[in-house]
Amino acid sequence: MAPNSPGARSAPFPFLPTGAGRTRLGPALAVLALVALAAWGAYALALRIGLDRLGEAADHRLDMEVSRIEAELARFDYLPALLETSPQVQQLLASPFDPALRAQASHYLHALNAIAGAETLYVLEPGGVAAAASDDGQLGTPAGQNLSYRPYLREALAGGRGRFYGIGVTSRVPGYYLAYALPRGGPVRGVATVKIDLRPAALAWRQLPGEMLLLDEHQVAILASREDWKYRPIAPLPEAERAEAATSRRYGDAPLTPLPWRMAGDGPLEPGPVREVRLDGRSYAATVHRLDAGRWRLVLLSDEGPVRAVAAAAAAGAALAAAALLLGLLVLRQRRRLVRQQLASRAALQAANDSLERRVQERTAELRAAQAELVHAGQLAVLGQMSAGMVHELNQPLAALHTLSDNAVLLLERGRSDDARANLTRIAQLVHRLGRLTAQLKVFAHKRTEPPVPVLLERALREAALLHAPRLRELGVDLRAETLPADLAVMAEETRLVQVLANLVGNAADALADVPVGTRWIAVAPALDATGTCRITVANSGPPIPPAAQARLFEPFFTTKPAGRGLGLGLMMSAHIIQAFGGSLRLARPDEAPEGAGAAFVIELPARPDVPASAPASALRDEP
Repeated sequence: MAPNSPGARSAPFPFLPTGAGRTRLGPALAVLALVALAAWGAYALALRIGLDRLGEAADHRLDMEVSRIEAELARFDYLPALLETSPQVQQLLASPFDPALRAQASHYLHALNAIAGAETLYVLEPGGVAAAASDDGQLGTPAGQNLSYRPYLREALAGGRGRFYGIGVTSRVPGYYLAYALPRGGPVRGVATVKIDLRPAALAWRQLPGEMLLLDEHQVAILASREDWKYRPIAPLPEAERAEAATSRRYGDAPLTPLPWRMAGDGPLEPGPVREVRLDGRSYAATVHRLDAGRWRLVLLSDEGPVRAVAAAAAAGAALAAAALLLGLLVLRQRRRLVRQQLASRAALQAANDSLERRVQERTAELRAAQAELVHAGQLAVLGQMSAGMVHELNQPLAALHTLSDNAVLLLERGRSDDARANLTRIAQLVHRLGRLTAQLKVFAHKRTEPPVPVLLERALREAALLHAPRLRELGVDLRAETLPADLAVMAEETRLVQVLANLVGNAADALADVPVGTRWIAVAPALDATGTCRITVANSGPPIPPAAQARLFEPFFTTKPAGRGLGLGLMMSAHIIQAFGGSLRLARPDEAPEGAGAAFVIELPARPDVPASAPASALRDEP
């Protein structure tokens, strides 16, 4: 079969050769290699640029920090030398253990340091005992202490001046010590020492981005933005240095546990290009500056995360650009092959389209048949719901007709024609009511357009009570109703409002079947609030409604009554009717129910208190 014939089958992916050509993966691998190379080059370039910018910003910040620290140290550089001219200090150096001269010199040192603002200022006799101090008499003062083991004393005695950073032996406060031999240029009679507190600088570091360490000549972090890094070397200390630190008590009782410091590249940590450092599971770009005559190193660790994220984004962009370029070239190469295959594909597509149209027509016919079946089933379901609801609503009037007709026969047999006539009159009223009830089917057939009208609430409650009067007498139920104004009207439709009230009274009577006789009561309490809403509470002394059933009370076909005694449609239809009047029907809250009530429902309807009275006010309990 010719390659371009309508029946020829094309390769599923035109970019990949079939058959023996599948072994020729060289071009595909070359494309992948070019994309990877472009991504790697873009990542490396963006990372280098980002790290360089990060290093420039770090250098600028380190310059400022170094200048600030050196300025702080230089601010007190004059202070020990000033003591050389003090008569009090000179007298003390002549007799370093004289208590009176010690007190006099300490007082002078205290006054001088109050102006200078150093941590402390003191004078050592050549043997290393602090003869006087600015904080003499206070807790942690060096006065009277032998500090001969401190390196700054030996340096000052040997060379005229000494420098040292360590933790105070008595105060436990770290500081930078500047020591000067007194007098300078002659026989040494003592050493003046000032202690400077550099901890405020470390506190300021914590408010800035990145982490900062100040390493001394032993590569131990004497200051750090993180407290857990202090007095820890970046590499294990040799035994000689550990011994020297223990002798001079440089780091107090710190265990000198090394930091988990991993630095890329070889060589010591020196100023220069940015070095990558791995510390506590994070990657940093380390920038270094020297200070204190080159003995210390101030290190700024900048987070590499943002720079690497930018580099990764650049790599992704470069990979996409390279892939798009190579894909464009590949598309141009494959265009000629696609044109040849279009003819064969078009013929196959036409055949598939014809087949698809036939299947669509077949499925359309099947769907129409299924739709007709669904419409028929829906009609049957609606008809069943309407029939069930109608049976439920006709059940109460029919029961009343049965009772009244039986009573009429007995009354006629006994010659009580007047009473029988009254029963027959009520039967006629109920028959008329049944006719009005059947007319309510249109409520569920179409949307009612007639607006609600004022309905006298007292008359509606009477009619609802008359429907259940025989049954309530039979059950021994006390129907309690509060007296209400005869002209109180609500916006509703009288027949359907009576239907709702009768349904609530009937449900309340059903709930009292298992309640002891003498404690069975139903209470109807209307109330009018200031907003013009009439609230009608119907409560009973039966058992409370279980919490699990409260959420489903208004669902169709849900009922708590025994099988055969309820369809579960009364509350649903009643709520529907009240909503059509612009009101609501709900389960009463505990604070709304009367005392001793087991269950209570609340009807809320707009009220019309200005309708003329058509009957005197009375209580329902007075009905015969």
